[in-house]
Amino acid sequence: MAHVSHSRSDITSHPDAPEMQERYARMLGGRDVALVDGPVFLLGLYCAVSPWILHFTTSQPSLVAHNLIVGIAIGLLALGFSRAPERMYGLSWAMCAMGVWMIISPWIVGSGPDAGVIWNNIIIGALALVLGMVCAGTAARSAPKS
Repeated sequence: MAHVSHSRSDITSHPDAPEMQERYARMLGGRDVALVDGPVFLLGLYCAVSPWILHFTTSQPSLVAHNLIVGIAIGLLALGFSRAPERMYGLSWAMCAMGVWMIISPWIVGSGPDAGVIWNNIIIGALALVLGMVCAGTAARSAPKS
């Protein structure tokens, strides 16, 4: 019976080693933006359910739908950050825009919101803005230089 196992433990002499190393580096290249996908997802989840947590479903029905939709959008961005971070670099700034929108939305979408609703959306917006800037900064720092 022929002995087919290799006696060496490293694969540096394998003809496909450089290609495998390049593929591995390319796959892990965008993971630094994905470090914030957990907090972004939790922020989106909280934004979506905040009308029921703070009980403003009857006083601000337009803000209920608004927070639900924006929360789902933030959650989908988080899933994108974790699923395909190299493609999400450009959408990091959309997270910042959603943060600014959440800060001003109680006065635009709502009708006479109370302090709890205003502070809720300001905190959600500020966190979205900060996390978006972290994503954008990380993406800009790790983008290939030309």
